[in-house]
Amino acid sequence: MKKILFQGLIIVTSFFATWMILRQVDWVSIFKIEEATKKTEEKLGELFLDIFKNSEEENKDEFVISTVDSLVTSICARNNLERKKIKVHVLEKDEINAFALPNGNLIIYSGLISACESQEELSGVICHEIAHIELNHVMKTMIKEIGLSTLISISSGNAGSEALKKIAKKLSSSAFDRELEKDADIKAVEYLIKANINPEALANFLYKLADSKAESEHYLSWISTHPDSKERAEYIIQTARNKTVKNEPVLTEQSWVKLKEKMQE
Repeated sequence: MKKILFQGLIIVTSFFATWMILRQVDWVSIFKIEEATKKTEEKLGELFLDIFKNSEEENKDEFVISTVDSLVTSICARNNLERKKIKVHVLEKDEINAFALPNGNLIIYSGLISACESQEELSGVICHEIAHIELNHVMKTMIKEIGLSTLISISSGNAGSEALKKIAKKLSSSAFDRELEKDADIKAVEYLIKANINPEALANFLYKLADSKAESEHYLSWISTHPDSKERAEYIIQTARNKTVKNEPVLTEQSWVKLKEKMQE
């Protein structure tokens, strides 16, 4: 009986102790910070997107837009991701690059599409970047390296064009730390499997770029900050091992060939 009373006393004491701790938390301030962060991210997304659109021409070809969009839409649908959250922009530039900006903006350079030998390779890269967006890596990295207060100040227009361009360049360099890149790769494998796309295509793309890196260093922005590309390819294969994947192409072969041709025009 005494044991039961003692246990009851511990439970009641724990409850009130937890309640008192929670009362000390300034929930209003927390919610205000979250709201400020969201508004800051939206504004930063607009600012950085404008920088890239002003420096590179955006591809507005209806076929290109609809074809790339169909890949993204299929990936989102199969993974129950909010499609309207991902805003895709194809820019005309020879660099082999794709990167995420704040507020769900995804930049894909024409050079990346040209470098992909299959729609599965392109889908793999897209999945990797969607993972960065879904895992909130962009804002986490910016807050860590720049600080929320500074970002709020920048979003309010209190930053020179050179400062904005410097940050934009960092965003386009794929310069996430090793842990975040691995998280994005593993999440990309999950997305690909659910979308019925063979993850080995992403691994093969990394192998291919790593092998050709010395020959065309200037154009390989997507792996330029990641000398461990072959290592990444290996754990992508390891993660996908023993998983059943029924590869179901989203695009017809004719559509894929036409997309590639559009990139050469």
